[in-house]
Amino acid sequence: MKLGPFTRRRLAADETGVAAIEFAFVAPVFLMMLMAVFDVGFLFYAQSVLQGAVDEGARSASLENTQWTTIKERVSRQVKAVIPVGNASTDISFDFDPSYYANYKDVNLPEDFTDKDGDGEWDPNECYVDRNGNGSYDLDVGLGGRGGAQDVVWLHAQVTYKRIFPLWAMLGQSQDYTISASTFLRNQPFSAQAARVGVAICP
Repeated sequence: MKLGPFTRRRLAADETGVAAIEFAFVAPVFLMMLMAVFDVGFLFYAQSVLQGAVDEGARSASLENTQWTTIKERVSRQVKAVIPVGNASTDISFDFDPSYYANYKDVNLPEDFTDKDGDGEWDPNECYVDRNGNGSYDLDVGLGGRGGAQDVVWLHAQVTYKRIFPLWAMLGQSQDYTISASTFLRNQPFSAQAARVGVAICP
């Protein structure tokens, strides 16, 4: 059957179903962008909750009568409340590891040493000042634990969770994501601060 010129013009101008075809091309990209927006939004929300929980934990840790296990459980509970735990395959690991210092200027401060060879790094044959009393040279003079009166406590929390949306798996990336938060706070002066005397150690 041969179509006339008028029929051919009508068929060429007919756009029925074009929207459905265009949507089929655009929909996957749009959905991926939407999942990315929601995923990033949840990330910022979870990070904010974690930081707030760590800050509250630091305030509680600065009080003499607060049990450390209570602080850890409280922070863990607040953070896990916003992480998707309903899915049995969701794996949540929670790490809470405190350190303490004599004062704020000691944070991330390495122990002093005699640089014999002038390379700017401590070598096993060089003398050093053991400021934290653990018998070894450290790049950070902090000690593990919550410390005592007027010590500066560093709290660090880290949470690893599985992303809610499958976007990253579709892109060949890991679904696991880790967020962390930390804060520093001085303990209450409920007694005199313990004296710390650096001891020179030479091999």
